[in-house]
Amino acid sequence: MEDVLTANPEVATTTAANRYFNRELSWLSFNQRVLSEACNPNYPLLERLRYLSISGSNLDEFMMVRVAGLAGQVQRQIEEVSIDGMTAAQQLSAIREAVIELESAQQDVWRTLREELAQEGIVLADGKRLTPLQTRWLRDYFVKHIVPVITPQAIDPAHPFPFVANQGMGILFPLIRTSDGAHVMEMVLIPQALPRFIRLPGEEATYISIEDLLCRKAALLFPGFRVQGHGVFRILRDSDLEVEEDAEDLVRYFRTAIQRRRRGSVILLQLQDDIEPAVEQLLREQLRLDRAMVLKTRGVVGISGLSALVEEDRPDLKFEPYSPRYPERIREHDGDCFAAIREKDIIIHHPYESFEVVVDFLRQAASDPDVIAIKQTLYRAGKQSAVIAALIAAAEAGKAVTAVVELKARFDEEQNLHWASQLERAGIQVIYGFVDWKTHAKVSMVVRREDGGYRTYCHFGTGNYHPVTARTYTDLSFFTADPRAGRDAGRLFNFVTGYVEPQRTELLTMSPIGLRETLYEYIEAEAENARKGKPAAIWAKLNSLTDPGLIDRLYAASADGVQISLVVRGICCLRPGVPGLSDNITVKSIIGRFLEHSRIWAFACGGLLPNARAKVFISSADGMTRNLDRRVELLVPIRNRTVHDQVLDQVMVANLIDTEQSWLLGSDGSYRRVGKAENPFNLHRYFMTNPSLSGRGAALTSGHKVPKLALRRGAA
Repeated sequence: MEDVLTANPEVATTTAANRYFNRELSWLSFNQRVLSEACNPNYPLLERLRYLSISGSNLDEFMMVRVAGLAGQVQRQIEEVSIDGMTAAQQLSAIREAVIELESAQQDVWRTLREELAQEGIVLADGKRLTPLQTRWLRDYFVKHIVPVITPQAIDPAHPFPFVANQGMGILFPLIRTSDGAHVMEMVLIPQALPRFIRLPGEEATYISIEDLLCRKAALLFPGFRVQGHGVFRILRDSDLEVEEDAEDLVRYFRTAIQRRRRGSVILLQLQDDIEPAVEQLLREQLRLDRAMVLKTRGVVGISGLSALVEEDRPDLKFEPYSPRYPERIREHDGDCFAAIREKDIIIHHPYESFEVVVDFLRQAASDPDVIAIKQTLYRAGKQSAVIAALIAAAEAGKAVTAVVELKARFDEEQNLHWASQLERAGIQVIYGFVDWKTHAKVSMVVRREDGGYRTYCHFGTGNYHPVTARTYTDLSFFTADPRAGRDAGRLFNFVTGYVEPQRTELLTMSPIGLRETLYEYIEAEAENARKGKPAAIWAKLNSLTDPGLIDRLYAASADGVQISLVVRGICCLRPGVPGLSDNITVKSIIGRFLEHSRIWAFACGGLLPNARAKVFISSADGMTRNLDRRVELLVPIRNRTVHDQVLDQVMVANLIDTEQSWLLGSDGSYRRVGKAENPFNLHRYFMTNPSLSGRGAALTSGHKVPKLALRRGAA
């Protein structure tokens, strides 16, 4: 793929588009950057294949949620336009072109990777001749392991067209009965319990896809028939859940809604490029494709399924395993998290430092006889959650435990219902929060009996309490025993559990009450400094930036002379570098081994960034309208000097000076890789090899210093 990725030019045809990029096309551009990592020659081969599969699963979710939502707007004749002035129908038209281009690029990348994998002894046998030994083994495997699981079904008036589940794959076989020459259409739906790829025996890793196996062995399935052809297809359905404001019982509502999602309207029909015309016509008629996109594929149907091949045991074709460090600060206190936090604030930088410290914080709270209460938010916790186990252990030990479980966490609703049930059975008070707002803040609060009174210990995170994503997402975990933070955390829980809106907060800022206004105030303060001729700068690191109000404030600050450097991994609707609008704004996106997920804001406060006076915050919120107005989020100030330096002088500076994983956003919507630098810098490699500041404890004074990062003015 090329090193410059350009958004669809249609975004520049309206007045609003002169100020903003289209949200959906910006996301597709992000997924193109993910796909580009599959072409990165510096990555091991199976890791490149992983990026290809990720780009496929990303596109699936985009279709099931974003495209489905736009199609619903068209169907309901909703006239709302996007931030850049496009109607839903116009967006769908532009998206269709971009999706076709992206899917074609995915197949091109797959053809290249397939050849390179074959050179390394990993072969996909689809469409290729097999050895006699392989053929015999495959026949035996098919009869013993596949035939008992699948159910061929004739399609005729006596056998109506079957329901095809979301992300379901099937094959239609046109047949001729040998006894009378009658034409018959048969369908085989591929159960998701079957492996997508089967590994044949032998030293060489030879795989065959389940769909190719079924097509090869169709004669065994249909004795007495001649197979005239086949057509492989896959569908995606509308998977967005809309919560009704008058829902009387959220748990019952979501159990029903999850079932409805599995039967949502078809939003994408993907077909093999050489599919039989009769098969295609039947699918179009039976699947009711009024709102659906039909995509013909010259390659793998359902490219996300290639993730199965990444599991091949070839460590030489994967990243060298990385073991996160456990913070020395905690070890210096013999593993006593509370003693370390009580001494001073500490921040943990995941995945470079272990998520186990977060789990240990809760485990210690569960077993500590002086801990009397634990309050915890849960947005995504994963399938095997040590956090859930620690909360249950705490309840069984007699602690008062409250868990705010967010049922509206997209695609984790069913898992969260399961955890809520487990927690309730353990005697934990489970709260589901607001009907129309998601509780997205990441907070853990432990109340401990100390010195004749109570002390509250808090954990605030930029990421979820999810042990799997914590190994690949870069996030920040902030621990503090500041009484103000504890009181504010208590106010947040009372707000969510009892709708008691806090009249004031002492340290934290939360949305939807005041987070937007706080950001506006700090942006305006920088603008005022610029108008007075003082140094003025804003640094921010976000996953997405789409809110027009926030973008307009940044535009205004830029016009006043504020130097604004943004690191936005995914969607960015802000146009940087436009004369008279955003001259002083630069935007970069970082895509690499780890997924950048932490949210950080820094305001210069009258000096050049970085400086000790700067106001620094971490947050659970992105720069999106939903985060600022329709979610419970937190903005957490960083005041401890060491932690302040780690977040600002280390994390933010490293993001700004990275050259090896960075893409620069142009005013025309194109993303350009940062070229080869005289002094190349890879922020992921840097943090994998250099311990953090606040987690090092006494090691900071031992002479083994963390290399100081320097920001070249004008380079960001």
